[in-house]
Amino acid sequence: MSVTERTRALPGGSAHDGHLPGSGPYRRVVAALFAAGLATFALLYSTQAVLPELAAQFDVTSADTTLTVSLTTLGLGAALLVAGPLSDVRGRTWLIHLSLTLSSLIALACAFAPTWGTLLALRLLAGVALAGLPAVATAYLREELHPSSHARAAGLYIGGTALGGMAGRLLTGAVAEAAGWRWALAAAAVLGLLCAVTVRLLLPSSRNFVPVPTGARALLGMTRRALSDRGLLVLYAIGGCSSGALLAVFNTVGFRLEAAPFDLGLGAASLVFLVYPLGTISSVLFGRLADTYGRRTVLPAGCLAAVVGALLTLPDSLMFVVAGLGLLTAGFFAVHGVASGWVPARAHAGSVSTGQAASLYLFTYYLGSSVFGTLAGPAWHVATWPGVVTLSVALLAATGVLAMYLRRIPTKL
Repeated sequence: MSVTERTRALPGGSAHDGHLPGSGPYRRVVAALFAAGLATFALLYSTQAVLPELAAQFDVTSADTTLTVSLTTLGLGAALLVAGPLSDVRGRTWLIHLSLTLSSLIALACAFAPTWGTLLALRLLAGVALAGLPAVATAYLREELHPSSHARAAGLYIGGTALGGMAGRLLTGAVAEAAGWRWALAAAAVLGLLCAVTVRLLLPSSRNFVPVPTGARALLGMTRRALSDRGLLVLYAIGGCSSGALLAVFNTVGFRLEAAPFDLGLGAASLVFLVYPLGTISSVLFGRLADTYGRRTVLPAGCLAAVVGALLTLPDSLMFVVAGLGLLTAGFFAVHGVASGWVPARAHAGSVSTGQAASLYLFTYYLGSSVFGTLAGPAWHVATWPGVVTLSVALLAATGVLAMYLRRIPTKL
């Protein structure tokens, strides 16, 4: 449907300029994408809390077990390069529904994996299936909600991903201690299926989606524009560095808490993921602050909070470790919430495909997760926890430098 045809189809002959905050459709959009984000991240990180048990079950090293996370994020990142442009041509909502359903079913298959190789293959495939939601979520929000609510709505969506990260880890950690890792992964899959049904019932169909031209030349043109904007390139790099910093810490914190002087079991160690609601709060808060004071102003503050949090985890004190993880999580989700919402806004203002730009941001985000999350294993073996914190702080420092550099790039908003 052309823009003219779309305008004629709407009451009053005026284009729909987005659901207003407080309206019924707005609440349905936010609730649906909150549930979708929860499911995606619960499934994405469902093995993270049970890495020590996987090491014992399959007789592999702690570094090997991180592949169950890194391969999933790698598959997701690669698939985003296809899912984003595909959504620009075919639409957003069908891809969201397909992604949630397929990834939940593959997650269920992971619980029955007979060998280590099979589990890794299924986790890689799960990452590919999961790509549909993150590829289109922020673009869908920008298209369907009123401009005055874009940053806060993106914050709410990222808040759902934060709760998903917590729910997946807590659920699998508790179930694994009671019944083993297979039941734990099955429980995460059931959670994903319940969220998929919720999204199917709540998510409104797109009203403002306009397909882009198809063909190899059009795709290359979209990609070239998405890679030629300095501001977007910096935002992509921020996603990769910040996600790598967080995943490096959470991939290895279970091994630290199971060792002396903490000596915690799987279930008790997984309780540290209760800090994740702080990420929900910070992403929503920083989204509101960004709407009020501007994204350039609030982004560096999130970086600083994350650095302080990572350093706080160094003492051999459970209180300091939990406090540090909480501040690191809050700072990271502040950065990610602001940056991920900024990408489609800047892309739209610069006549760049929003789906393509969002996909490239998330590609670097998950590439950083895969690479630096995997490097956390060798860092742990070489220098234990100080080595992991050094890796994380270095990545967060790079994020802060990029955030400050972003302030010098002319705005298009």
